[in-house]
Amino acid sequence: MRRALLIVAAAALLTAPVFASGRSAPAPASGVVYRTLYASEVETLNYLWSSNANDWNIPANVVDALVEYDRYGVVKPALATSWEHNADYTVWTFKIRQGVKWVDHTGKAVANVTAHDWVSSVHWVSNAANKSNTEYVYNGYIKNAEAYYAQTADPSVPQTLKSEDLGVKALDDYTLQFTLENPCVYFISTLSFVCYLPTYGAFLAEKGADFGRDNQSLLYCGAYYLATFKPQQERVLVKNPLYWDTGNVFIDRVEHTFNAQARTIAPTMFQRGEIDAANINADMLGQWLTNPATKDLVRNNPPDRSYSYWYLFNFEPRFDAVYEPDNWLIAVNNENFRQSLFWGLDRLKALSVIDPEDPNTLLSNTVTPAEFAVGAGKDFTQYDAIKAITDRNSFDAAKALEYKAKAVPELRAAGATFPIKILMPYNPVITNWDNECQVVEQQLEALLGTEYIDIVIEAGPSTGFLNAIRRSGKYALYKGNWGADYADPETWAEPFREVNNTYNFISQQPSQAVDGKPAVNKTPATQALIAEYFRLVDVAKGYSVDVEKRYTAFAEAEAYYINHAFIIPFSVDTYGYVASRLNPFESQFAVFGVAQYRFKGQHLLDKPMSNAEFKTAYTNWRREREAALAAAN
Repeated sequence: MRRALLIVAAAALLTAPVFASGRSAPAPASGVVYRTLYASEVETLNYLWSSNANDWNIPANVVDALVEYDRYGVVKPALATSWEHNADYTVWTFKIRQGVKWVDHTGKAVANVTAHDWVSSVHWVSNAANKSNTEYVYNGYIKNAEAYYAQTADPSVPQTLKSEDLGVKALDDYTLQFTLENPCVYFISTLSFVCYLPTYGAFLAEKGADFGRDNQSLLYCGAYYLATFKPQQERVLVKNPLYWDTGNVFIDRVEHTFNAQARTIAPTMFQRGEIDAANINADMLGQWLTNPATKDLVRNNPPDRSYSYWYLFNFEPRFDAVYEPDNWLIAVNNENFRQSLFWGLDRLKALSVIDPEDPNTLLSNTVTPAEFAVGAGKDFTQYDAIKAITDRNSFDAAKALEYKAKAVPELRAAGATFPIKILMPYNPVITNWDNECQVVEQQLEALLGTEYIDIVIEAGPSTGFLNAIRRSGKYALYKGNWGADYADPETWAEPFREVNNTYNFISQQPSQAVDGKPAVNKTPATQALIAEYFRLVDVAKGYSVDVEKRYTAFAEAEAYYINHAFIIPFSVDTYGYVASRLNPFESQFAVFGVAQYRFKGQHLLDKPMSNAEFKTAYTNWRREREAALAAAN
């Protein structure tokens, strides 16, 4: 998913909106009220347009999908009561729940939810004139979607397709059918992503470009409607009285209040009882855990396996000459050099900056997180090709020094000079990223020697960081991430795709001149390794129905990429430590789509869960989830 580093916005909502400094907390409304602060405002409420995770928090709660997930991740009917597919998984047919209403921002009924509402969404997203940032999710799935989008983007090409040719049809008011470009056994898992949410076509047409501009330019069919929306002030979700599953909505009102200093003042406000959740950052965690007054108020969160992080080696550096891009190209094309950094990085030490109490829970040896995808009853990370990587410790000082000893003469022979400068930028608005970079620099230079490497830490811009740094190739080593779009290992191969790769530029051919000089890019040896990786991915994609062969082949491709040190797997994500009156194991669970943002099914606790209670509950939940998945399969 093109969500890299957007998780920080979602975390800002957990720390949540806070009351303006000096302003007293409003009196709670009747019923169960959940109050938070937020520091990052949404760009839009138009869920058909935005690819920003921060923009999804509200739509996730006010518009339902065809399916939803229970607290163990088992798929359940939502706006679809049942579904079926043909023999080769290319045609999926859904029966739509009857009697569901679209309501306005006051909770007043406007229209019935029908199968036509999904047709409206697909037609809108697939039209290039609307410039949706999530259209890519249809590519390779919805029949003709990619071709139709390309056609609408360029009116000069022959207009051979009409919107009616898209692979989505309302067979009648309550029967919806998707026709896919290719067989897809996991199609159900794509349906809780934002661009697969329904819209009432007549309202969408009426609002035009204003759709999603404010709470009055949306309609709602979810557990809540957005009663109040005052940007950089407050937003209030109110329980939808006409909701089809109202008996499973236990919080009556959600009040988000804006304060740019939410991260700083939320903990104090939580202690005063003014809000119901606050992030406890690493700087104050030790104090909270040792203070008798707060030690039982704070707990960890389950690792967020919808995001995976890894360190990228850049094969098309476009940074300034002072950082010696030509020298870096010689180094990065040497596998022994990459391996010396791969085995030399002490990831636990670096992760201690994020979680000083239990960094091991975040550690990930693979790109595809453990517990993310299960094929034929076995977790992806336990397939033979990748199991050894899953089980090992990739920090091995002796092995790192062995690779260094091999790399040095090879690099000298290739014309490299020492130390190799390694530009490592970070985003200054992301908490503790600068500290993590310093730990990485000190640890790697201490192990491998400053005569061998010189890690240069540099702050990137606080706005437009991804475009300015990663997508522009202005780094040598960089911590990137990816978020899952669906429940299949292919989603984790997408960042390294063969076309238009903007992660470490492995697919790029020698580019045009950079700073007046042709780019050297990849050596024949590197190109051969990359070509083999792409071949392995293509083989895996070819197994569209046989899940066992598909998982086996993707495991081989991912293991190949890791074993040749094109990346250094690092961690899964975390919402960190929180003081909260929510039970994280009541929330809907899915490591894709928008399930993780929903309040449906959650109760407000009388007192926060302590960290000891959290650990016990997490152990029980994992055991119960394993049983629930086995029963569902």
